[in-house]
Amino acid sequence: MTTIRQRRVGKGTEAAEDQPSEETNVKPDGKILSDPTGGKLWNILSIIVGGIVAISLGLLTSVYVATLHENDLWFSNIKEVEREISFRTECGLYYSYYKQMIQAASIQQGLHGLVYDNKTESVRTINILERMNVYQEVFLSILYRILPIQQYLEPVYFYIYTLFGLQAVYVIALYVTSWLLSGTWLSGLLAACWYITNRVDTTRVEFTIPLRENWALPFFAIQIAAITYLLRTHLQPVQERLTLLAVFIATFLFSLTWQFNQFMMLIQALALFILDCLDMLPTAKVTWLYIIQISGLLLVCVLQFFNSMILGSLLISFNVSVLIARTIQKNLKKGGLLNRLGKLILHVLLVLCLTLLINKFIKKILNLESDEHIFKFLKAKFGFGATRDFDANLYLCEEAFGLLPLNTFSRLSSTLLFYAYGFVLFLLTVAAVIVAFRNLSGSNQVQLKEKIEEYTVTLKPDAAYSLVHTVLFGCLALSTMRMKYLWTSHMCVFASFGLCSTEVWKLILKCLHLYTSQRTQVIKYSIPIITLLYISFKFWPGIMDELSELREFYDPDTVELMNWIKSNTPNTAVFAGSMQLLAGVKLCTGRTLTNHPHYEDKNLRERTKQIYQIYAKRSPGDVYGILRSFGTDYVILEDSICYERRHSRGCRLRDLLDVANGHIMDGLGENEPDLKPSLYPRFCEEIKKNLPSYTMHFTRVFQNKTFHVYKLAKHK
Repeated sequence: MTTIRQRRVGKGTEAAEDQPSEETNVKPDGKILSDPTGGKLWNILSIIVGGIVAISLGLLTSVYVATLHENDLWFSNIKEVEREISFRTECGLYYSYYKQMIQAASIQQGLHGLVYDNKTESVRTINILERMNVYQEVFLSILYRILPIQQYLEPVYFYIYTLFGLQAVYVIALYVTSWLLSGTWLSGLLAACWYITNRVDTTRVEFTIPLRENWALPFFAIQIAAITYLLRTHLQPVQERLTLLAVFIATFLFSLTWQFNQFMMLIQALALFILDCLDMLPTAKVTWLYIIQISGLLLVCVLQFFNSMILGSLLISFNVSVLIARTIQKNLKKGGLLNRLGKLILHVLLVLCLTLLINKFIKKILNLESDEHIFKFLKAKFGFGATRDFDANLYLCEEAFGLLPLNTFSRLSSTLLFYAYGFVLFLLTVAAVIVAFRNLSGSNQVQLKEKIEEYTVTLKPDAAYSLVHTVLFGCLALSTMRMKYLWTSHMCVFASFGLCSTEVWKLILKCLHLYTSQRTQVIKYSIPIITLLYISFKFWPGIMDELSELREFYDPDTVELMNWIKSNTPNTAVFAGSMQLLAGVKLCTGRTLTNHPHYEDKNLRERTKQIYQIYAKRSPGDVYGILRSFGTDYVILEDSICYERRHSRGCRLRDLLDVANGHIMDGLGENEPDLKPSLYPRFCEEIKKNLPSYTMHFTRVFQNKTFHVYKLAKHK
């Protein structure tokens, strides 16, 4: 089992100001400049300073997470096998393809090995570029091979430094988005500081470096920044076209680097749909965004050799349905309140029905079942019937796919982020409700207009999109903890924008009958500055302590196992075991696997369930037959799974297998009435007794405190 321990040897660590308003020349103090040239110079100076601050904060974040990674593992001092083991579970699988490309005799041979891969899944040849999002590893390996840096930089450092560098891009994109929303780069500064001080809840890049989301989220942040700029009014045609191009490139790169892209963009499409229905966004721009999402995803589909899971995505079905429904209902935004509501309900029902019909039709034509486990998981998670499905329960029992823990909010509150977020969310939600009602009612009464005029300025299209975006992704994060990183990073942007927004403070002061232009400007700048000072004084000492804490990677049992495999088994040997461990086996030894953690394939899921019978109550003959059907030469048993205590009864892997097999679970507690006792003891326990019925099929060839390796006999 991997642990981190304190080091025994000390080692030093290596470690536009204002958005243009109706008055073209306005200083931060609210006074109108008499000299237009002076105003332009001020704006240019502000942009330069804000840009320098953005780049500096991005680079500092990159250095910060890189230093934490080094300090936590002593990465520069440990052996190569230990470095590779530190890429846990699926991270190790993804990195193995980068290593494979680097070690290939040529780029062409490396690409051929990925397209015709027979080592990731035994007795099968699969196309890695089709099945997995590893183009980033391919691109990075080619870049490493052609650049003259091999003598100065090891491949692993080129890889991890690229990911840490993307964190700089991520922070800069969040900074720019907040700046665009509020009109002042002070907002971007606050957003970046919140992102850093809430690092535990905003990123996990320092210990899961190759994870797909660490590649994808920086591009998603760039896309959101570009959409924020696109939704501004009075853009020149050239500006609009360039921004649409930026949105497309960012959408494409986001889709290319993460297999869950379609679900994230579906939520984004829902946000656009809601705002378009409520007449809060320009319809033409929303249409372009739908088209960009579809075209970006289809381009990725082509690059992934027409991956059927992309073609059968709900996103494509939904976007196409919206475009079709809009052509059918051309007068959707005309009429009074009741008329509009009736049309809107029909429109929503039409889009929903079309989406389901189109999606079912595509899946039927393509015989697509790759993503069925996700829908089984969602059905069980939200209480639409209990399930004994092994795959669904595997997700349900993982903490990462559970509800967001309540202690998350206490951590976010300690930096004042959650308080500021709640404050801004409440104000803009009230404004959104009022503006939506006005848009749907189509009222032209002067009195009503005067009443809500103060709300209108606080809900420009970009702010409206940011509001619905944060609400929908907040719901996703609350329901699934693993997705919180999509919400918390935008939370930093949204909260900082609200605190630095002239419109928000103008609205509050008008409600309190205290509004003056000077007072608004004073509050707009003083509140963020006070917040920044609080964050600095409270968290700077803790950050310094964190950076001075030195640990080292320590996992001797896994290191011993990997070294034994490399030294004592043939290169063609096939290994069976847990998904997480086998990813490391492939990376560290290059041996062939029976299964792996990339779970988005029905055949692989069925294969994994069969392999996991080594932890179920099955006869030695049954287990042997299953393993040999996948060409297995060696099987690795882990005590941490066989005698698992991490999960409670009902969520241990052996319990999930027992229930799926119709057997009663071990230990005290209730069982469903139709479950029956197994005729056989648990395989992973009984095999250690060396009984003849087991030794005729399995011979133990390696063991330590954690792992037991058995070689399979080759019967005719």
